[in-house]
Amino acid sequence: METYLAYLHDAYQRELEATVVDRRPDAVALDRTIFYPTGGGQPHDTGRLHHGTAALGVTGVAKEGTVVWHHLDGPAPDVGAVVRCEIDWERRHQLMRAHSAMHVLCGVIWNEYGRAVTGGNMEPLGGRMDFEFDPLPEGFARHVNEAVNAEISADRPIEVSFLPRGQALADDALIRTKVNLIPDSVQVIRVVDIVGLDRQADGGTHVARTGEIGRFEIVKTESKGKGNKRVRIALS
Repeated sequence: METYLAYLHDAYQRELEATVVDRRPDAVALDRTIFYPTGGGQPHDTGRLHHGTAALGVTGVAKEGTVVWHHLDGPAPDVGAVVRCEIDWERRHQLMRAHSAMHVLCGVIWNEYGRAVTGGNMEPLGGRMDFEFDPLPEGFARHVNEAVNAEISADRPIEVSFLPRGQALADDALIRTKVNLIPDSVQVIRVVDIVGLDRQADGGTHVARTGEIGRFEIVKTESKGKGNKRVRIALS
């Protein structure tokens, strides 16, 4: 069984009808979902599953193999039940903005410095990325702030496409992390393209244009060991 991941195709979809295909006392697996499961540095979505008159809070979302499990704040509906998924849109949209901002940051640093990403994590309207620098260039934060905000103001379109694994991995520029983190089981690679700036393999949720991101700021830089510098960001 495989859960259809609607968010891969439309990150703006807020509601979806789905069927329970497996259950645990406080969790359900669905045949389709709009809820993003924790992974790739992006935290899971929250929201509600509506079943009859009940509105069950979704407190956690995790992918186990090809199945997405939704952890609930009440007893799980039975297998075969039809539920209506509703995400917490404000939180999702803030995560979309943060994730797209990180791709803009990654694109600026890749294009200007040729540095790979060594790690990252995000939260609504913020996050951090680690890069291969030793040390950071003089005036790094000021210059990168200006460059990233210029790319945001350019309102570049952000497009999603899908490529066969072999074709995607043949393009070294699509993998921006120091280590390829895409599991061998993934045979179709999703590509997120900030047109004219950054194109890379990615499974997260993004806004449709860079102008939707908002104001970007590097709030702190840290050293995380030789050749590894952390950049913390915030959006407003």
